Amino acid sequence: MRVQKKIDALPAKPFYSKKKTLFSQKEVILRGEKKAMVFKLSSNFQVFALCSLLALGLWSAYSSHMYHRSDTIISKKDEQLGKTRVAYENLLTEFTALNKSLENIMTGLGSESKLDEKKVSDYKNQAQMIEERVNKITAENSWLSEDMVRDRTSLYEAQLQRDLVTSERDELKEKLAELSLQYEKLRNYQKDAYDKVIATSSKEISKMKSVLSSVNDALKSKGLYFNALSNKRNMGGPYIPSSKELQDDDVLGDKLTTIYKNMEDIDYYRQVLDATPLGKPVWSYWVTSKFGSRLDPFKKSKATHKGVDLASMSGNKIRVQAPGKVTRATYSSGYGNLVEVDHGNGFKTRYAHMKKMYVKKGDELVKNDAVGEVGSTGRSTGPHLHYEVIYKGTRVDPMPFIQAKI
Repeated sequence: MRVQKKIDALPAKPFYSKKKTLFSQKEVILRGEKKAMVFKLSSNFQVFALCSLLALGLWSAYSSHMYHRSDTIISKKDEQLGKTRVAYENLLTEFTALNKSLENIMTGLGSESKLDEKKVSDYKNQAQMIEERVNKITAENSWLSEDMVRDRTSLYEAQLQRDLVTSERDELKEKLAELSLQYEKLRNYQKDAYDKVIATSSKEISKMKSVLSSVNDALKSKGLYFNALSNKRNMGGPYIPSSKELQDDDVLGDKLTTIYKNMEDIDYYRQVLDATPLGKPVWSYWVTSKFGSRLDPFKKSKATHKGVDLASMSGNKIRVQAPGKVTRATYSSGYGNLVEVDHGNGFKTRYAHMKKMYVKKGDELVKNDAVGEVGSTGRSTGPHLHYEVIYKGTRVDPMPFIQAKI
């Protein structure tokens, strides 16, 4: 019994696990207050992390080495450049001194007695020494050789030319953009100006047409009509200059075409109106007898009045309102002193009861020429002008012609 108890008291046989490799799977446990998180690191991840650390270390070592090496090279180059500059400054000083010596020597060349052979010899020796030092510096510094300097200079000049051309190109682009903007503004201003010219010229044409319409209202009562455009069909079309600008811009071309057409119409209508007796034959007047049926001042019965009576001061000038030719200048029993003027296009005017006549038959008159003075000759009750307008042989109401405003 005792033997059995001892056997039961012996410890259990220990368990030996297999030895793990260096990059075997590992676990990382992070513990918090109430939670624990387990991260497993695979063998591949461990190998990748180690390789990354090694690569980073190698790169850092290489960068540090190259930094120190480049710093050493730059320092040496700076030192070399400083020495070269000092050497050139010394050479420049010596060269200046030699130039002064040369000037002194050349000053004394005028007389052989003043020539100092020792100074000439010293100058030659110093010049030779400077030349040797320059050659030595050039030999020690390959970048100072004549070919290298020439090539570097050419390259530098080429770069300067390139930068200059680039700068000029950019400047030209800016100017071109600015000019394009200004051009568009000018085109818009031009179109606005064309619109204003069209509006003004159209308004002027409408005004002239209105005057001719009022004249035709007086003619229509007699079955007549004055066609102001009757002679225009014998003329050519409007002159419109041809240009590439108008061909490229239809809107601008149409506006300019309208302007030239309006200008031609204005010129034509103005010629027609200037040739038509429109306006007041006397400057100051008042109407005492209208055109048409009236009470005769002498017989006190109804009669036909073939013109209008314009009372005015005796002696006031009577003027034609359109160019024409005097076809009659005589005394007529009923009209008294009478002048008749043919204005063309079928229009004639008559001026009666004048105190004096300034013209004779056959005289050519221009607008505003005086034909006589207001009077009371003939069958008249006082100083006034009897004024008639005749169109194609028919007397019409003169008042629309007198009141027309051009």
